[in-house]
Amino acid sequence: MPLGFRFPDKTDIWIPEDAFELGSASRSAHNYKVVGRLRTGVTLEQAQAQMKTIGARLEQKYPDSNTGQGVAVTRLRDQMVSDFRLTLYLMLAAVGVVLLIACANLANMLLAKAVGRAREIAIRAAVGAGRVRIVRQLITESVVLALVAGALGVVLAFWGSRALVALAPADVPRLAEAGIDGRVLLFALSVSLAASLLFGLAPALQVLRADLNTALKQSVQRTGGGSLADRMRQALVVAEIALSVILVAGAGLLIKSFVALQNVSLGFQTERVLVVEASVPASDLESARHATRFYKDLLPQLRAVPGVLSAGAIGVAPGNTRSDGGYYIDHLPATFSVSAPNAVFSVLAPDTFATVGISLRGGRDFNERDTFDAPFVAIINEALARQAFPNQDPLGHSIFCGLDSMNPMKIVGIVGDTRQYGPAQEPSPEIYMPYEQHPQPATDLSVLVRTSAQSATISPAVREIIHDLSAEVPVKFTTMEAVTSENVAAPRFRTLLLGIFAALAMILALVGVYGVMSYVVGQRSNEIGLRMALGATQGDVLRLVLRQTLLLAGLGIVIGLAGAAAITQFLTSMLFGVKPSDPTTYAAVICLLVFVALIASYLPARRAMRVDPMIALRYE
Repeated sequence: MPLGFRFPDKTDIWIPEDAFELGSASRSAHNYKVVGRLRTGVTLEQAQAQMKTIGARLEQKYPDSNTGQGVAVTRLRDQMVSDFRLTLYLMLAAVGVVLLIACANLANMLLAKAVGRAREIAIRAAVGAGRVRIVRQLITESVVLALVAGALGVVLAFWGSRALVALAPADVPRLAEAGIDGRVLLFALSVSLAASLLFGLAPALQVLRADLNTALKQSVQRTGGGSLADRMRQALVVAEIALSVILVAGAGLLIKSFVALQNVSLGFQTERVLVVEASVPASDLESARHATRFYKDLLPQLRAVPGVLSAGAIGVAPGNTRSDGGYYIDHLPATFSVSAPNAVFSVLAPDTFATVGISLRGGRDFNERDTFDAPFVAIINEALARQAFPNQDPLGHSIFCGLDSMNPMKIVGIVGDTRQYGPAQEPSPEIYMPYEQHPQPATDLSVLVRTSAQSATISPAVREIIHDLSAEVPVKFTTMEAVTSENVAAPRFRTLLLGIFAALAMILALVGVYGVMSYVVGQRSNEIGLRMALGATQGDVLRLVLRQTLLLAGLGIVIGLAGAAAITQFLTSMLFGVKPSDPTTYAAVICLLVFVALIASYLPARRAMRVDPMIALRYE
């Protein structure tokens, strides 16, 4: 296949099913997904109806294995992006909000610039320039501004797209294809031009309403935009703050949710644990039994390495399990049913629980006597004990599962619960089995090594020991922290992105408030001078400016909170341990936005306090 072909997921090698005994003849093992191409003219709904009929026939013909089993037909594209669709829409919405805030700033700047140039424009009109030509000039300036900013944005986008790909979780579909192409550039250019024309048109139209005779009579300092221009500037600032509230509220909820995820106890320890994924070739039961000797010889040598506290091995490192199925207690049913309770299956070596800090709550751990020829044993976790043995002692009972056989296993121990599917999922029932008693699934194990220092420091020694034992065993090194971090990679990614966009929104809102208040102070300098000449103090002037800022900020915050309360409901599926209506988050957002607004207006307010009444009154 070509280099970029990835199906399913990031597969590199495909092999025929018949090459291995994968249990495909079992009707109770639902290990496969069927992929098909619809005939021309057949809709998804028609395919679903046909498969529903087939599923019903199979359920009637094979009630033991197919009772309750249906068929769900979905598009492959939807299947691939289902976990990240909402995240991608969230990114798109956040980018749109930041764009709107930037456009509001642009409109405010152009409006202030057009109003400030009212006298210049009046002179141009007086010497023969038509209003259409003046409007065309203002719009041309907006387009040039958009093109220059767009060119700079493209340069930043090339760098930013690489950074996003580096930050994104590895399981984002088609991640390697993400980047800047012709369609993206055309879209960005179109948006830049449309935004500049749309938001540059309002200031240009304002010029058409100006009374040129009045503008010619006024000085530069006294030239104003009229009540409509003032209302437009204030409305734009209110809109900026409202949009910022929505983004900051969403980011605050995701940050609080991510912190809650990070604080969840996983039931095992991840610090200073080296994970070495190894695979010993085996083709049948006998070769698999021989393969387990590799791990039996390896673990004692690893424990003797200086800096190693303990070592164990497990099928898949905790928090990243891939094997589960039904189980039965004490005896097998006459006919197998898919309605059997489900549990996670793990094969592991002695001392593995101690290595990763899973506590033993009752009974014993596995030991070197739990071999293939010894009576089969198992250890269960507390979740399975609660499910299968309410108000009973599980020790001594037998348990059956279909990992590689249905041999009875005596329960000899109980361990604490672990969150195998990530911190957002409750602990699942688990069955742990000695790796020597189940050699076929034990040829591929993750060797876990707890160290007294940084785990990476002993990697060379571990690699050398493995190579000396068998040069044919491939290994891959990682850490428990890296393994478990994959479970929160998606929440971390969207929290980081929305946090960045929220920070940009606040910076833009700060610039917008500062620009408007600076303009207002400049326009009202004569009024402020007159007030100070009549006895107003600097404190009175400061309160005058800050009060106007707080009125605009308050209106924007109220509107933004109403919008955030509605929009953040779409984040419910992304949140953990926090509700979309979390009051502490909204209180923090209000305080933050008020603080930002006050900071943005403080410099203009200080400038207003320093207005010289004599200079200001000269223009009266």
